[in-house]
Amino acid sequence: MKNIKRIWIIGANGQLGTAINELLDRREIEVLNTDKDDVDVTDINRVVQFADLNRPEIIINCAGLTSIRECEEDVEKAYKINAVGSRNVSIASRRIEAKLVHLSTDDVFSGEKYEPYNEFDIENPKSIYGKSKLAGERFVKEFAERYFIIRSTWIYGKGENFIKDFITQSYTKDTICVAKDAFGCPTSAKELAKFVIHLMNTSEYGLYHAVCEGQCSRYEFAEEIIKQTGLNIKLKAVLTEEDELMNQRPVHIVLDDLMLRLLGNYKMPTWEEALADYIKELN
Repeated sequence: MKNIKRIWIIGANGQLGTAINELLDRREIEVLNTDKDDVDVTDINRVVQFADLNRPEIIINCAGLTSIRECEEDVEKAYKINAVGSRNVSIASRRIEAKLVHLSTDDVFSGEKYEPYNEFDIENPKSIYGKSKLAGERFVKEFAERYFIIRSTWIYGKGENFIKDFITQSYTKDTICVAKDAFGCPTSAKELAKFVIHLMNTSEYGLYHAVCEGQCSRYEFAEEIIKQTGLNIKLKAVLTEEDELMNQRPVHIVLDDLMLRLLGNYKMPTWEEALADYIKELN
């Protein structure tokens, strides 16, 4: 990679952190992987100390409290991790003059617009999770000097996700209820990791939406999973509140990768292509 010798991945045990690790060439760079038990992002002294000691050229911040329910039940914890934690990492990145790649979410939008949201749309989060992640974005803009903010959605990879939950339920049930009114952009952690690695080698700083091309409902996503896996399971189209696999989030948020089209330097695959690659690796 272009003069990059050391990368620090915060929240390395998650789906995206795992995918990035699998794609990086360890012969070229040193990867520093930490999770909450190694470096607590809410501890400014610990974050700065680790950054000062190791001097990474790039910091990738995948850390966050992502449980919608837990964020609602413990508001202070949500803001401490998703907002203050992002502030701390941003301060550390500026201190050592490192590039910062910060991962955010589609939940910064309300889900009330039935058209895709692009990077220039006004945020209006409804959940504590979305509000705390938006606060984190704002801290990054305030304190980091060279940053990439990446919003994505419906991410699946190695770890707990919709696809694995669906497959697991298919072993014990004849029929699974899946939302027909929840729309999004299924995005492979592997494809998102490829984009992160591409972007961090550039000076194209700013805010990006990065999702696989196309959109679908949860029901259509489940149909495609059945098609590609050959699972013997029936689906029942229901409203979101009856969905057996939903996690209390806005029901209609589709992201538009407008900045990628404007810059013309990167293209995400379709969600069906990325899913086929993922299923192939599962098998």
